[in-house]
Amino acid sequence: MSIYDTLNEQQKEAVLHTEGPLLILAGAGSGKTRVLTHRIAYLIEEQGVNPWNILAITFTNKAAGEMRERVDKLVGFGAESIWVSTFHSTCVRILRRHIDLLGYDNNFTIYDSDDQKTLMKDVCKLLQIDTKIFKERALLSTISHAKDELITPEEFRIRAEGDFSQKKIAEVYEEYEKQLRANNALDFDDLLVKTVQLFQTQADMLEYYQERFRYIMVDEYQDTNTVQFELIRLLASKYRNLCVVGDDDQSIYKFRGANIKNILNFEHVFEDAKVIKLEQNYRSTSNILNAANAVIRNNRGRKDKTLWTDNGDGEKLEFRQFDTAYDEAEYIVGDIREHVDRGECTYNDNAILYRTNAQSRIFEEKFVNANIPYKIVGGINFYARREIKDLLSYLKTVDNGQDDLAVRRIINVPKRGIGLTSINRVQEYAVRHEVGFYEALRAVDLIPNIGRGASKLESFVALIEHFKTDAQEMSISRLMKEIIEETGYVESLEAEDSEEAEARIENIDELMSKIVAYEDTCEEMNEPSTLSGFLEEVALVADIDSLDENSDYVVLMTLHSAKGLEFPHVYLAGLEDGIFPSYMTITADDPEEVEEERRLCYVGITRAEKALTLTCARSRMIRGETQYNKMSRFLKEIPMELLSTGAVFEKEKEEPAKQAAYMQARQAFRTKAFTAPKPARQFGTPAGDGPGYGVGDRVRHMKFGEGTVTAIVEGGRDYEVTVDFDGPGTKKMFATYARLQKV
Repeated sequence: MSIYDTLNEQQKEAVLHTEGPLLILAGAGSGKTRVLTHRIAYLIEEQGVNPWNILAITFTNKAAGEMRERVDKLVGFGAESIWVSTFHSTCVRILRRHIDLLGYDNNFTIYDSDDQKTLMKDVCKLLQIDTKIFKERALLSTISHAKDELITPEEFRIRAEGDFSQKKIAEVYEEYEKQLRANNALDFDDLLVKTVQLFQTQADMLEYYQERFRYIMVDEYQDTNTVQFELIRLLASKYRNLCVVGDDDQSIYKFRGANIKNILNFEHVFEDAKVIKLEQNYRSTSNILNAANAVIRNNRGRKDKTLWTDNGDGEKLEFRQFDTAYDEAEYIVGDIREHVDRGECTYNDNAILYRTNAQSRIFEEKFVNANIPYKIVGGINFYARREIKDLLSYLKTVDNGQDDLAVRRIINVPKRGIGLTSINRVQEYAVRHEVGFYEALRAVDLIPNIGRGASKLESFVALIEHFKTDAQEMSISRLMKEIIEETGYVESLEAEDSEEAEARIENIDELMSKIVAYEDTCEEMNEPSTLSGFLEEVALVADIDSLDENSDYVVLMTLHSAKGLEFPHVYLAGLEDGIFPSYMTITADDPEEVEEERRLCYVGITRAEKALTLTCARSRMIRGETQYNKMSRFLKEIPMELLSTGAVFEKEKEEPAKQAAYMQARQAFRTKAFTAPKPARQFGTPAGDGPGYGVGDRVRHMKFGEGTVTAIVEGGRDYEVTVDFDGPGTKKMFATYARLQKV
């Protein structure tokens, strides 16, 4: 039997259609990776296409690794010639060979988000930008968005004419780019932008790669932005054998620049495109899919499709509503423990998904108290830790002396008596003479007023030059050991004799393991292990790539991080209006924003294979204030017949007597609290005059919008008013400070 006979009818049609543009609308869990890998095998085995003429692009290293593994098994000999990689990795490979045509050295450094922040601080300081008005993070975000849209600093400046604020940002953008080039560095957006610029300006390079990649496949096409679309369009414009796979219902990265129109308008850009829908789901039960279909059907900006499965109905979705977020967390942690104790699952069969990172804290506390192993995906990235950044900066300095940020980070790490005054004088000399920081260090004897600091700076330069010489002869792991020994980095940590220092040493050990693993991988693939290659691999690591599926722990992550993953039992927590969808989304009054949140809910539901628990809380502490939120509108879109609410899901029903006593005591306290009248002259609304509205009236708040008054409690100095707002939910406030206006 042929391997293609194992595919369903639609999958097989997608595999066999090899010529011309093809859009595969692949619903969640519909086997899209299987289709892509079988399509690659079919091109090589049945159509006689050379493996090196195939390019397969995806978004994460994890997805690329899985695809590479499957392609190797299917294709066998010649599979190593197929380019299977992420957008960024593909662009790095191209730029390492040809970026000199754009005026850069080929051993450029890739700046991560921390490096970008440091550089932006320098730019703002140089341009005397008031960072209270122009936040550094906002400036970086604006520049990133401009690059996503292929807007150059010059074009940005032209568009900014007449707008003082935008003109300031244009200045920052220009200086930021100038500093990047001076450091021979690229940020993540540049990896894509510079590759597009290379193809736009170097016709022979574009033709070379068009010939090289005659068949192009792009996974997760709904997540592409404008620059990614242009990159693919340029590469595919000659032979037009472009196959894109995606699901518009899972487009959830608008905040990162993803443009859903790329997939919705594919047939308009490629008018002869064939469209194939993959709607059979192999992951989830019918009840889970029916809930997902019911929710996403409320979106207008989508291509019509309905997921179905042969997996059977399965269990109903569990729905639980609690008084507080603490009760919610306690229930979920207890439910996981109960299932594991009964032998029904292991810890890593369970995932808790939520809208924002801040929701993880309560779950962490409960897991610690219950002694249950857990892991937060999307916490501090290993490579963002201080000790790792320090040692990587040594490697970056050895590899690329033009990277000023790396040099300045380590010049006094560990401490070698080089003061800030000396560093500033070197920096001033470098700026004045338009040379790099490290180049200025090498000419330290020419810097005026450097004084006694000269000998220490010369010693640092000698150390780096020594490492550069060793790097020509040593392996990366041996070089790293030498750097650690010669600088006394670990020695200085050992001298601290603290738990934190011990943990940092363990992280350094883990970095050594990573370097050795990289060298071993290169050896297995018969490729040279280079310092540039290692630094490049590290720079392209994503948080989700750190998820170890073989370890037994409960996984906690945001819904955005969960995309592409699946778990037997999923807990979708915090389903309240104001949390999910977010308060910002609700108040924006933009249907497209709500549709993006609904797609996020769809993604969350379709992560579940066998069981899905949906939870919400009536009250939740947000930024130190108790907020009362309505049940999420997305919950209400799920048909009741798919839900099981269970016998008990709130504290009142568990302990009615205890709860009643508590409520009575609370009411007594409240009454007592308002029985001692005080002079009201410092308040604008004395209690005796009334607030000017009553229970049932519609009122307007300057922040929360319109709502209905549900309760008014009279006190000595003021009124405590409860309002059920249309968007943010129920709020309690004092009438004087609320300044509610009757509508």
